[in-house]
Amino acid sequence: MQNTPIAFITGATSGFGQAAARYFADKGWALVLSGRREDRLKALSDELSARVPVHTATLDVRDADAVIDMVSNLPEGFKAIKALVNNAGLALAPQPSQDVDLTDWHTMIDTNIKGLVNVTHALLPTLIATGQGASIINIGSIAGQWPYRGSHVYGASKAFVKQFSYNLRCDLQGTGVRVTDLAPGIAETEFTLVRTKGDQAASDALYEGTIPLSADDIAEQIYYIATLPDHMNINRLEVMPVRQSWNGFHIDRDQA
Repeated sequence: MQNTPIAFITGATSGFGQAAARYFADKGWALVLSGRREDRLKALSDELSARVPVHTATLDVRDADAVIDMVSNLPEGFKAIKALVNNAGLALAPQPSQDVDLTDWHTMIDTNIKGLVNVTHALLPTLIATGQGASIINIGSIAGQWPYRGSHVYGASKAFVKQFSYNLRCDLQGTGVRVTDLAPGIAETEFTLVRTKGDQAASDALYEGTIPLSADDIAEQIYYIATLPDHMNINRLEVMPVRQSWNGFHIDRDQA
């Protein structure tokens, strides 16, 4: 494994994270995979470990102590991380802010913001030691740039991802470590099922009659970013399907 690049992927049990794990494995990278669902993590490890070295850890990125412990105890062959893919995150409560349970806001903040900084902080020494060509790829969202109804804390958390990525770039100047905010648009994954707490009809309606991005589409972009020439950095990559674009401003009008 001495010359095999290693990718560390959070939220690897579904969606972009799972697709990225498969994509990197297809390209011969060793993998450190984390996620909260132990059964899915084991199934993915069983699938991929026949091709590449895989180390897994059942992990909730919101738990800073657990993150530090996991990173500190990486097996010797999995320590030299070249690409960190901060994918773990979620959206909840698509209803207007005034109708949202406060706990849903806290969950998004704890996962999308605190979880992101927990993992990044724990792995910065490793990535700096790797140096030239190392990458931090933070999965943001177009919601971090463009507002829409029901986005409230989710969009705000992804705006944090964008600015945190930019600020990391400044701090890491001279280390060789690259940082990218990868901001997908509408993509057909478990995202909407999680957001609506299992409403399959709502998920189906969102994607009906259009062609959204797929998890594989985003996995390909993650790998592209991670394998750029060492002197290149993509600061932010916003990716939408052709069938998605911007709408006009919403204007409240009297209905008299």
